[in-house]
Amino acid sequence: MHKLSTALGMPQHRFGSIHVVGTNGKSSVARMIAALLEAHGMRTGACVSPHAARWSERVLIGGEEIDGDAFAAAVARAAQAAETVNRSLEPGEAVTQFELATAAAFVAFAAARVETAVVEAGLGGRLDATNTIPSRVTVLTSIGLDHTAWLGESELEIATEKLAVLRDHTTLVLGRLSAEVMALAERTAAERGAGLIVAPEDPGEVELRAPGRFQRRNFALSCAAAKAFLGDLEPSSVASVAATLTVPGRLERVGEDPAAFIDVAHNPDGAAALAEGLAEIAADRPVVACVAALADKDAEGMIRALAPVLSHVVCTELDAAALASRGLAGVTSHSSAKLARACQEVGLGAEQVPDFGTAVRLARRRAAEQPDGVLLVTGSHYVLAPARAVLRLCEDASDGIEP
Repeated sequence: MHKLSTALGMPQHRFGSIHVVGTNGKSSVARMIAALLEAHGMRTGACVSPHAARWSERVLIGGEEIDGDAFAAAVARAAQAAETVNRSLEPGEAVTQFELATAAAFVAFAAARVETAVVEAGLGGRLDATNTIPSRVTVLTSIGLDHTAWLGESELEIATEKLAVLRDHTTLVLGRLSAEVMALAERTAAERGAGLIVAPEDPGEVELRAPGRFQRRNFALSCAAAKAFLGDLEPSSVASVAATLTVPGRLERVGEDPAAFIDVAHNPDGAAALAEGLAEIAADRPVVACVAALADKDAEGMIRALAPVLSHVVCTELDAAALASRGLAGVTSHSSAKLARACQEVGLGAEQVPDFGTAVRLARRRAAEQPDGVLLVTGSHYVLAPARAVLRLCEDASDGIEP
């Protein structure tokens, strides 16, 4: 990544940057910080991942997805540089897809003359492609057990990988962390001469459009980070962002009659935050979930976390060909049978429907059969695009239930 950036003229040095690392909440926090900076008059970009349907969704400028032509031009420049870099690497090594996408985002930000970019780490931190930005502020959103095969099997090991991105004499802003991770963060900041800010749990008297208590925590963290970068915040600008910002894929409402939501929670901590949010917005209404999860995720832990707020589950699988088209060739889902067993172990009624589209339609029908029922599709980032497509067809269907 350093070689690729050098070949491109170090585009990430042409704007200020904020680095967002953590297990959960990164995309929400990155979007929120960027919106706060924009509201204070700063031309801002945001780099988030993964995307739902288009690679260009990963690059936001002024809160909007980058123009297709501008994105294509940035990718072309990055790809040309990658060809040069690949010739200098050892046999068997090459610029990865994520490295190329990250470099293209930096090129796009520089071309758009953003003043600041908020950059979400992809995986971990120390060895992540995003760890080439000269960030002035680093945000650690949360630490949980995810990607343990690469990052470590304990929260401390994972936190060490993520905190490695902290630059000397900058500022570290912390979200909700365990006592031992908080202590590690404090030591790391002291060793690097960095300022340390612990964000409050709630942003105070602001009304958030984004639903869920977890988003209030994320917004409080985002305000702390934006203030660390800017020096101060205007209350009216903060209130305006809170009242208007939505976050795709986080308790995203995508249908009515029955009410339908998609959430990309994909680990037990994310599922617990989702359950907390569902308890608020669905109250005592029956929630039918359609769940799919990648095979490397703790599906049993996710289902245990969601069980108290669900009435029924339709267990399904992500399409292998669709995953391969996203650069995930060889990646598989948990089987619908395994998910169903996990549901039964916690006393949840479950049905097995391996085909994803059929499963979403069945879950929607089950929710519609219950008085005031609610549909939830969750378990992975990769449910987002196909679930939206299926539910859009269902909403357009004449009977309102199935296409």
